Amino acid sequence: MLVVIALGGNAILRRGEPMSVSGQRKTIAEACVPLAQVAREHDLVVSHGNGPQVGLLALQAASFDHVSEYPFDVLGAQTEGMLGYLIEQELGNVLGNDRPIATLVTRTLVDPADPAFEDPTKFVGPVYTAAEAQVLVEQHGWSS
Repeated sequence: MLVVIALGGNAILRRGEPMSVSGQRKTIAEACVPLAQVAREHDLVVSHGNGPQVGLLALQAASFDHVSEYPFDVLGAQTEGMLGYLIEQELGNVLGNDRPIATLVTRTLVDPADPAFEDPTKFVGPVYTAAEAQVLVEQHGWSS
């Protein structure tokens, strides 16, 4: 049987925890123990979110004045590759390397006229206080 399991980006990189690869690897390693149990008995597809990771990468890229900001589709692909790699590594550690594991990078087509943009419910990156947000609005010319 084919089983599809999704790991949320916020579950991999939890708010309040250090935004580090080692922390994400640890969280993924913990998740891979039950994932491996499923994979031993079924064909398994693991999907994952990457909102916090995209936000972090965008902030890192924005900190360099001499580098053009990367578009979100490219940041998404970069973080998908990173998370896929970590999942492959940690799932392979539990299952053994005799099981084939592959990562796929996806593409998403977004309609700029989608009415969901009027009332966003899923955010990318860190959450700021009103004071922090105002400083960023002034620094970067962002809308508030």
